[in-house]
Amino acid sequence: MYIDTHTHLYDETLITDEQQIQRAIEAGVTRMYMPNCDSGTIKGMLQLADQWPENCLPMMGLHPTYVKENYNDELAIVEKWLGDRQFYAVGEIGLDYYWDMTFKEQQIIAFERQIDLALQHNLPIVIHSRSSTQDCIDIVRKKQNGKLTGVFHCFSGTTDEAKQIMELGFYLGLGGAFTYKKSTLPDTLKEIGLSHVVLETDAPYLAPVPYRGKRNESSYIPVIAVKIAELMEVSYLDVERITTENAEVLFKSQVN
Repeated sequence: MYIDTHTHLYDETLITDEQQIQRAIEAGVTRMYMPNCDSGTIKGMLQLADQWPENCLPMMGLHPTYVKENYNDELAIVEKWLGDRQFYAVGEIGLDYYWDMTFKEQQIIAFERQIDLALQHNLPIVIHSRSSTQDCIDIVRKKQNGKLTGVFHCFSGTTDEAKQIMELGFYLGLGGAFTYKKSTLPDTLKEIGLSHVVLETDAPYLAPVPYRGKRNESSYIPVIAVKIAELMEVSYLDVERITTENAEVLFKSQVN
């Protein structure tokens, strides 16, 4: 039994495929955690959460690439929703220096304010850290009061950054990029082990080999697990067990 800790099931390329969730369940991926992007993605995400309450579990947050002039209004919506219904994390939040630096200062403000909301609601945070991993680590370190937990989604940093993240009590989300030929993640994983690793797809993006270049989906989680098992020279059942247990701790949930 697997957990996909990060999947955009509500994306327009996925939501029209009514069988995607059933395929994931049949592949053993029984829980799929959905990060929010902004106010425009809430409706579709919650529709899936209501339709599949045991399998599709929502988060609430403002994605850094969606931080614009109206970020205060968007943060107010995030705060209101967190008080209105159950969410399993504040996410996805963080910093993105890859696409556009126009709203860098606002991204930092939004990230810090959403960390405060997570602490207020006793929820983990799911961090987007593209081209900004060390800055995200530094902010988490500043905010860490012994109660802050979370995951660096789609981790692509250095071994040193991975160790810093682990020392802060956070997890590393590994997905399809791990299977790519030029990825340095296998070398990092050999050094740090599986104690702080969770699995994710980031569907519909970053499909693993042999599906690279195609639409990703949650049913591919076992493909990633098998690749990790091959690298670590352990049973894929051990990868399944360890990463599932880690995800349960991360999201404070029990899987029946």
